[in-house]
Amino acid sequence: MNASPLMSALPWPWLTRIGEAQILLPLALAAAVWLHWHGRQTAVAWRWMLALTAAVALTTASKLAFMGWGLGLAAWDFTGFSGHAMFAAATLPLLGWTALSGRRWALLPGVLLATLVACSRVQVHAHSVSEATLGWMLGMAASLVALRGASLLPQRMPLWVPAGVLVVLTLTPFAAPRSMTHDWVTRLSLQLSGRERPYTRKDLHRPLTDARRGSTAPA
Repeated sequence: MNASPLMSALPWPWLTRIGEAQILLPLALAAAVWLHWHGRQTAVAWRWMLALTAAVALTTASKLAFMGWGLGLAAWDFTGFSGHAMFAAATLPLLGWTALSGRRWALLPGVLLATLVACSRVQVHAHSVSEATLGWMLGMAASLVALRGASLLPQRMPLWVPAGVLVVLTLTPFAAPRSMTHDWVTRLSLQLSGRERPYTRKDLHRPLTDARRGSTAPA
């Protein structure tokens, strides 16, 4: 089935880079500091950072489990949560909410952009549908935890703040160096497991492929 013209026209490589931790983490930390010191939303800031930390830990653990020990779900084509999808869903809605003074509608652009980032991971062949979807769901859960009990911010953000966030998200993917997080996680998985090479998606499906061949082999 051919992709729709709209899907083909979207800048997937640019969208996928928006989900990188090196781009989103500094913005999230800056927003959390502002919420704590000026936004009178200390509880939101702390819940956000704690939920984001938990989501990062779970995502990293899922990748280590697969690359180091081959623990995945072949039926789902799942080798670990998509970190880009998780980070986008755990930060972009909150960034929009913070930059636009706590208005609920401000969550929508962040949710939409996070959804496009998750889709981009499939489009650039970095993740399966299950990995991108579950990563997005994990990130959205972190956002919902952070926003529990949140209210309008007591002061309106200067116009240059949302404009600055938009500029950073637009231009940084073109200028940022290649993300090294995957390489770091791969090396860590090998150190912890003692393996010489990480498990790959091909390894995940090999037992299923062998079983199918065995079932059709002549007696």
